[in-house]
Amino acid sequence: MAEADEAQTDNVQPGTRRRRGELRIYLGAAPGVGKTYAMLGEAHRRAERGTDVVVGFVETHGRAKTAQLLDGLEMVPRQRLTHRGTEFTEMDVDAVLARRPEVALVDELAHTNVPGSRNTKRWQDIDELLDAGIDVLSTVNIQHLESLNDVVERITGITQRETVPDEWVRRAEQLELVDITPEALRRRLAHGNVYAAHKIDAALGNYFRTGNLTALRELALLWVADQVDVALQRYRAEHEITDTWETRERVVVAITGGPESETLIRRARRIATKAGGELLVVHVLRGDGLSGIPPHALGRFRRLAEDVGATFHTVVGDDVPTALLDFARGVNATQLVLGTSRRSRLARLFEEGIGATTVQASGPIDVHMVTHEEAARRRGLKWARGVLPRSRKLAGWTLAPVLPVVVTGLGTVLRGHVSQATDAVAFVLATVVVALVGGLGPALLAAAVAAVLLDVFFTQPFYSVTIYEPQNVIALVVMVIVAVLVSLVVDRASRRAEQAARAGTEAALLASYARTVLTHPEPLARLLEKVRENFGLTSVALLEKHEGTWQRVACVGPEPCDEPDEADVDVPVTPEVHLALRGRALPAADRRVLEAAAGQALLALRQQRMAVRAAEAQRRAETTELRTALLSAVGHDLRTPLTSIKAAIGSLRDPELRLSDADTGELLATVEESTDRLAGLVDNLLDSSRLATGAVAPRLRPVGYDEVVARALAGVDGGRTVAVDVDERLPPVLADAGLLERVVANLVDNALRHGRPVPRKGLPEPLGEPAVAVRASEYGGTVELRVVDHGPGLPKGASESVFTPFQRLGDRDAAGGIGLGLSVAKGFTEAMGGTIRAEDTPGGGLTVVVSLPADQASVQVAEGAV
Repeated sequence: MAEADEAQTDNVQPGTRRRRGELRIYLGAAPGVGKTYAMLGEAHRRAERGTDVVVGFVETHGRAKTAQLLDGLEMVPRQRLTHRGTEFTEMDVDAVLARRPEVALVDELAHTNVPGSRNTKRWQDIDELLDAGIDVLSTVNIQHLESLNDVVERITGITQRETVPDEWVRRAEQLELVDITPEALRRRLAHGNVYAAHKIDAALGNYFRTGNLTALRELALLWVADQVDVALQRYRAEHEITDTWETRERVVVAITGGPESETLIRRARRIATKAGGELLVVHVLRGDGLSGIPPHALGRFRRLAEDVGATFHTVVGDDVPTALLDFARGVNATQLVLGTSRRSRLARLFEEGIGATTVQASGPIDVHMVTHEEAARRRGLKWARGVLPRSRKLAGWTLAPVLPVVVTGLGTVLRGHVSQATDAVAFVLATVVVALVGGLGPALLAAAVAAVLLDVFFTQPFYSVTIYEPQNVIALVVMVIVAVLVSLVVDRASRRAEQAARAGTEAALLASYARTVLTHPEPLARLLEKVRENFGLTSVALLEKHEGTWQRVACVGPEPCDEPDEADVDVPVTPEVHLALRGRALPAADRRVLEAAAGQALLALRQQRMAVRAAEAQRRAETTELRTALLSAVGHDLRTPLTSIKAAIGSLRDPELRLSDADTGELLATVEESTDRLAGLVDNLLDSSRLATGAVAPRLRPVGYDEVVARALAGVDGGRTVAVDVDERLPPVLADAGLLERVVANLVDNALRHGRPVPRKGLPEPLGEPAVAVRASEYGGTVELRVVDHGPGLPKGASESVFTPFQRLGDRDAAGGIGLGLSVAKGFTEAMGGTIRAEDTPGGGLTVVVSLPADQASVQVAEGAV
């Protein structure tokens, strides 16, 4: 039977993922609205339908009617925990998981569990139940949502310390609002249905005031409405529904960046307020980058939108009406606000304009055309102005009257040899040349002059402005049309050339910014400096908002901005990070590069912070590794001498053990030797700790190697067998005498442990050369001290790792030490400004070279004496 139950419990197909349980949350505006009561009622309904329902945790708060609904429901025993001498009960997550019901009731999901529980928060317990495939019914009050915590505190004056992330609540499959009017809740409270009698008056006079409850109720209603709206948007996206559903009024106002934009935003705010809807401000940025809101104006309009309670959006599209309507349909807008056109009547003959096109294609979206003062100030045709440089325009205006006159002169000279058609073609050619050089204005002038000259000198009757033949009229019209068309082509080509040049410049700048972020050692500061140089600015600052206050993360240049409002150009990267530029207002064409630079700055900032975190993580990992190695080494190497000392002292104190004087002396020698070893180990540990904390502060002064080596060998066991070759005439080195003595002592001690005597020919091994030799020599402004042994040497590639703490290269005998001697020597040497390295001894063994700078003053004195 147990096996059958287990098979039923784990009936999951191999390779398939277990179904996650569904979460249903009962949300209330305040305690006592009936969330738990509604949850228990749903539990009884499911149980009556045959669903396996258990109570994981339900808090009745002493309410009789709520407690009555627990009758008939299975309750999982609670877990008992003791904290600071008081016993508490919490939900037993393991017991619920073992029971594996279909539905579990878990009250108060924002509750903080008692220390020692499985999880810190109850919503984390619920998450485990959901992962196990168990459906959960739970409750929460609006004041416990993380995003509304500060709002509730301002309303009620009470800080809610138990919160739950909004995103976790939003993931619930069902969210039900348990609503009750403030008056009804206060009556319920007064009747004793919520709190005990001694708490009623205080509750009614503080938290449960009518104003507080009304505000909390509105918060709950709005929050739930937002979640319903999110669910609707998700449904429309999943089913690819683009038609407008008028479920909620949304007003979209389109701005061009012109002076009428502020009027449009405020007018749209009034329309949205009357409709009780949401306001969205949108600007369509053309894909060619030739037009757009200037950066300083963009920041002003964004702040105005925020001030009136709207959201600001930017979309990119070459077809403005299409991009605008796509955005409006995407947000399910019901109303669209546009400004009346500032285009002239002549311009509207060629193109209807954004407003008319939008109205025709708007469908169910209502379009408001708002009049404004700027509508009376007509703009000239943009294409008529062109983008040609000033020098070409001057040349065009000069050629406009000259070329037709030249053609007239040539035609007069060649009269009788060429036909009138040839003369007309020559005038057309002159008009085309002027159009290519100077654009539309000079071309129209050239066409007019050519038409007059052609009529006067080459059309009968000659020397008059009277035209009798229709073909002559057609020729004149053709010249004008050719002038206009060629000018338009030249204008478009100039625009495209300017675009291409700007695109090339932008690409070069963006590549430079990216390269700076990837390769420069200080990418953020260098990137801001490049932006300042490229755009000729006074200062550039990257600002970040922390707890409502703007802070400068990085800046270059004098007098950087402290807030985005102080900037001449404000480029928002995220709502909390802005790039603030000061010095001059920049044209709209620089917008894309600035936004890209701002994005790179944010990337550099995150990269910089990640590097700091990585370094901190590396430091912690090294500390952990060091601690592990220390425990591993100390566990054996400190215990060994202590064991020897204890054994020797135990033998000496044993009254039944009769020892001779020789035995007693040997035991005392063992105690002394082990104590010396223990003292050496402790000294190395202390020195390593000083190096790790940066507490080593050497006092550098001229020191002779001969003196230091003599003192170091005097304190080393076996130091009298070391061969010393240190000439006292060598110049002194700049070092700390005490630290250098420790360096030499550690190196010699290490060499004595691992070295062995070199046999001489004809002599037994113990009578050969000493196992260790210490030599010194001068080289290139430094004095090098070599400690040479003829031991086993180092494995290949281990010359650097030999100086790593606790590194003994496989030597684990009791006399090997804990591997700190060379590490301490390296740390002390580098602290004194020297270097230390390991080399192979010719014939086998290890040579450690300590190099310290010679005292130049002593060297100069010696050279002068010579």
